[in-house]
Formats: sequence, C-alpha cells, structure tokens
Amino acid sequence: MANVGYIRVSSADQNTARQLDGVTLDRVFEDKASGATTDRPKLKEMLEYVREGDTIHVHSIDRLARSLSDLLEMISGLKARKVNVRFDKENLLFTSEVNHTQDLMLSMMGAVAQFERAISKERQREGIAKAKDAGVYKGRVKTVDDGAIRKAMAEEGASFRKVAKA
Repeated sequence: MANVGYIRVSSADQNTARQLDGVTLDRVFEDKASGATTDRPKLKEMLEYVREGDTIHVHSIDRLARSLSDLLEMISGLKARKVNVRFDKENLLFTSEVNHTQDLMLSMMGAVAQFERAISKERQREGIAKAKDAGVYKGRVKTVDDGAIRKAMAEEGASFRKVAKA
C-alpha cells in the first residue's frame, strides 16, 4: 500500500513546493499543465501506476480536476479499483466504502472548484476587454510569420499546421 502524490501547476514557471509539503510519499507524479483537461501525461501515468489499497494525496481538489464531471468520473473509477484519494488542504478522504456523505462532499467541493474556475475566467475576460479598450492589451506577439508559412506551403504542398510546426 503506497502513498502516491499528485502535484499540478498550470505553467512551467509556477512553483510546486507548497503542494504536499511535509507529506511522506512513496512516489510523486507532477504535471505542469492546465487542469481544464484530464489529458495530462503524469496524471495518466499515476492512474496506471496506483493499485488496490494505495492512497493518492492531492494538495486540493482543483489540482486534480477543474470540471465536476471529470472529478466525479476520476474518483468513481479510483474507488471502484479500491484506491483511496486524499485532498490534504480540504482534509477529505475518499475510500471505496459506500458513504453517501463522502459522495455529497465530493460533489459540493467539486462544484465549488468548477464555479471558482468559471468566475476566474470571467474576470480574466473582463480585464482583457478593459485593457483592449484602453489600448493597453495587444495580445500575444506572433512567433511565426504567416507569409513565410504560406510561401512554404506553396513550395512544399504541406498543410498550414505542418509548416507552422516545422
């Protein structure tokens, strides 16, 4: 029975040190990717790694999933495999035993995490709109020249994406 840690930050420049600090773990899986999707390499690796009786430690619910449906599906699958999941910040433990209170808490906390994400994205959109109106926000600087891509497409007969990627 292993104690497995899952740590996630959204971007490579963010620090993971505060997550699961002081928790004794046998193995740690760390992703630097958005929580908006479950298509994360280390998450997939961890889900394949864990076995019956293991406990997955996650700093907080939003580090595992931002979508309520993704969260419920993931926890349900782990519980069916008799893998425990512990969210350390919220001090919540989900086990394979039938416990309606656990199910209610998971749904409520997952819904709150999803709501917080939606509010955050809304604020971000509002801030960008105001910055654009003020002439401050110009968007991301292009890293690829569209003209060069079109020229390469004409010469090589390749798709836009293929040429851009190259």
